Amino acid sequence: MRELAPQVVGIVSRRFGDFDAAEDAVQEALLVASGRWPVDGVPAEPRAWLVTAASRRLVDLWRSDSARRAREARVIAWDVPAADPDDRDDSLALLLLCCHASLTPASAIALTLRAVGGLTTAEIAHAFLVPEATMAQRISRAKATVRASGARFRMPPAADLDARLPSVLHVLYLVFNEGHTSSRGAQLRRVDLSREAIRLTRLLVAAVPDHAEASGLLALMLLLEARGPARTDGHGELVPLPEQDRSLWDAALVAEGLARLDEALAHGAVGDYQLQAAIAAVHGRAATAADTDWAEILRLYELLERVTHNPVVTLNRAVAVAMAQGPDAALAVVDAVEPDLGATHRWLAVRGRLLEMAGRADEAARHLERAAGIATNEAERRHLAGRAAAVRRAAGS
Repeated sequence: MRELAPQVVGIVSRRFGDFDAAEDAVQEALLVASGRWPVDGVPAEPRAWLVTAASRRLVDLWRSDSARRAREARVIAWDVPAADPDDRDDSLALLLLCCHASLTPASAIALTLRAVGGLTTAEIAHAFLVPEATMAQRISRAKATVRASGARFRMPPAADLDARLPSVLHVLYLVFNEGHTSSRGAQLRRVDLSREAIRLTRLLVAAVPDHAEASGLLALMLLLEARGPARTDGHGELVPLPEQDRSLWDAALVAEGLARLDEALAHGAVGDYQLQAAIAAVHGRAATAADTDWAEILRLYELLERVTHNPVVTLNRAVAVAMAQGPDAALAVVDAVEPDLGATHRWLAVRGRLLEMAGRADEAARHLERAAGIATNEAERRHLAGRAAAVRRAAGS
């Protein structure tokens, strides 16, 4: 049903000219299907079933509207097909609409997961650990913003498509990141979100197979998702990358990620997501942590830093500097971004780890304890607190 959801929303929106009402009607059709299909069996033409159910819901809604006669005339002019229509897949147009430039990232994420991902409002609220009413308001405001912008449900001209795709990639990247390492809550990962982001990115790559950054983003997601089984132990505790049992990594995802990266790099100019994927690929090719080519990772981070000018990238580069050149050189890099990141648990954690590597145990423990105190993910908080305690124990022995 999640694969069909964007297609059905696209068909109904395009035919009836009302994305807002169409999206609501399709959600109701999906809910009905989720109750009936497990009992009655999946219809022979499931997409047509959903289109029909959503269309009937729209007709019911519009009959109670003051302008029902004009709208019913439009409905009557289109006969709901008995079989899946053979016309184009509207999924890319729907992604572009849900990631409209007028929306904030949070609103675009919510609208994308509901309209394109087929998730219910309750599922999205659960994924982001907010009340369902809050998420419902966010989605409602997002649809109102798109409507007020005058955006129409259609593919943009080819000349505008490349300019619109970065916003889609950014939203999918944010969804994956929230699934890869949840910003809050007890669990390190939210597999439902990371896998949904991968599914939607596959859909995007299928629609624009020659877009290098789309392929690069998919490669990055696959390579990071492959590590999932090794990122926590049997008790749900975080396992840092150098300590992970790489035999637990998903070899099929690693292989596909490497292949997707090769495809992306073959398309031409290298961008942000391709460079991140290339860094993940170096880790993916290393049989053990000791086999990691840190000089290559450092070179790639330097390129990524020039492309993004992002202090978080600089912080990540510091880790590579530590592994390639030693902790003292890395501390200088970390201190350079203190004005931008010094209040975050990530900056404190990295600096604490580098101080530990440099043998400055008391300072290291203090940084790790401060990082644990402000971390919002419970698994990260426990890991940082445990690391700080271990540093103090080692220093006192």
